[in-house]
Amino acid sequence: MVNELHLLGKKTEYRQTYAPEVLETFANKHTERDYWVHFDCPEFTSLCPVTGQPDFATIYIDYLPDVRMVESKSLKLYLFSFRNHGAFHEECVNMIMKDLIALMDPRYIEVTGRFSPRGGISIYPYCNYGRPGTDYEALARQRLFTHQGR
Repeated sequence: MVNELHLLGKKTEYRQTYAPEVLETFANKHTERDYWVHFDCPEFTSLCPVTGQPDFATIYIDYLPDVRMVESKSLKLYLFSFRNHGAFHEECVNMIMKDLIALMDPRYIEVTGRFSPRGGISIYPYCNYGRPGTDYEALARQRLFTHQGR
């Protein structure tokens, strides 16, 4: 397991531009069962693509792993790479989800952004994905249509 990870135990180098290539995975040792993995990332920042002003958020990532899982230090460095990236809140959340799907092909994943107010309005985008043709696809549809947005 440790041989497949390249960031742990080394000096942290932060990317200044959007960098999905820093994401790393490791093997899920419990593929025989479903279980949730939850990440709470309270220090997410990106830039408004129009004004260049910083946007601050807590990003929540919840997923049901299959064969591969995302390594947390690489996830931290990946999320930090948005710091100078100009994208609307909704785009950031969808980019994160798409990159994690491409990385680890989870059974199910959802990403929520709780962005701090700008101009008196808070935006909380939510997106999800369930593997097509499986019960996870039905789970995604059900959770999307019952999502509360808070």
